[in-house]
Amino acid sequence: MAERSKSNVICLTRVYDAPLQAVWDAWTIPEEVAQWWGPRGFGLTTHSRDLRTGGHWHYTMHGPDGTDYENTTQYLEVVPMQRMVYDHGGHKDRPPLFRVTALFTERDGRTQLDMSMAFATPEIATEMRGFIKKAGGESTWDRLAEYLGKRLAGAEQFFISRTFDAPIERIYEMWTDPEHLAQWLPPTGASMRFLRTELRVGGTSFYAMTAANGAVMHGRVTYLALEKPNRIVYTQQFCDDREQVIRPPFFSNWPQTMLTTVELVSEDADRTRVTVRWDPRDATPADIAEFIKQRGSMTMGWTGSFDKLEAFA
Repeated sequence: MAERSKSNVICLTRVYDAPLQAVWDAWTIPEEVAQWWGPRGFGLTTHSRDLRTGGHWHYTMHGPDGTDYENTTQYLEVVPMQRMVYDHGGHKDRPPLFRVTALFTERDGRTQLDMSMAFATPEIATEMRGFIKKAGGESTWDRLAEYLGKRLAGAEQFFISRTFDAPIERIYEMWTDPEHLAQWLPPTGASMRFLRTELRVGGTSFYAMTAANGAVMHGRVTYLALEKPNRIVYTQQFCDDREQVIRPPFFSNWPQTMLTTVELVSEDADRTRVTVRWDPRDATPADIAEFIKQRGSMTMGWTGSFDKLEAFA
């Protein structure tokens, strides 16, 4: 743990449900890059791009508050479908912030992305970890997953991923033990209690969640897969206090059923990456439109829950 905190390198691994060619295209074709590059709420305009060793990419990031961020990326190495090394964050007389190495590997039809971001000193890396977290920088890679799902399968999905400094068995327990789950899953300011728990494939759990304003909502979870310690799949629905499925009180349109897939991967013995995917089910076009509109709010909600999980784990 101490050695990791002193490192000047930030590492990230993500696995995408897409073939290598599709992921490489999403990274390299400007029209595709514009669909996902940057944190949620950001836009992108490419002015020029020469994707080769020694080439440059000049682009502007458009922040949600209207601020523009000029960037010029210098490519130090480009090996198609395999590897990309570039200096990121510089522009004209502004030096780059860090050097990125991105490796692309196809594994059984999926694509693994391994990224490292090297900074000048461990202190700068520590500062940037905090900045990336505060700015929602990792949502860039969630947006890439959502873009690939839309492009390849026409599916509208929501992704969020985070790494926790805890072994995978501990994180799996935090997801499946009702007492633990109730401590961190509710939105900030809310509380949760399970009224019934049947933790088995085909089983259901029924819970009550009390918001900060005292309003009580109920929900039902149906477990579809419990593959300890790597994968949990369940559906969730809003219900009344008699467990009859209802629409949530906060939206006039919202998918009736949400399919949740949780994947846990060990990054080392005491470090686990969690990726959550939401797939709307039993949804009208208006429900899907609201789901798309609320991705930013969903990121904020899950981030608050993950902050609590981080403290408990």
